[in-house]
Amino acid sequence: MRHQVAGRRLGRSSSHRRALSTAQATALFRHGRIETTLTKAKELRPYVESLITTAKGGTLHNRRIISADIKDKAVLKKLFEEIAPAMANRAGGYTRILKTGIRKGDSAPLALIELVTYDIAAA
Repeated sequence: MRHQVAGRRLGRSSSHRRALSTAQATALFRHGRIETTLTKAKELRPYVESLITTAKGGTLHNRRIISADIKDKAVLKKLFEEIAPAMANRAGGYTRILKTGIRKGDSAPLALIELVTYDIAAA
């Protein structure tokens, strides 16, 4: 029984899962929305929301904590100067997951994960 075992393994080692999370979070912050499998989107959501909550602090210490995960300087700057201020008066719920269908090759359920401030007209 899996009592008190949180998270999904996604068929990867722990270091591979961490690399996947950071790469997907970086892409999400860069583009505003990404399409991935539903399971990966559900795993990504709490990770991204904790990064945004930390970035809302705006201090140098918070920037250094997040830079341990987000290596791209341009994305880090965008997170602190655009995304975090836009979410300043939100108490959570920074992302939205929309189911988009089934992938043809392996019938995996696909989903779109996006930041709630993402402008659909700009896409």
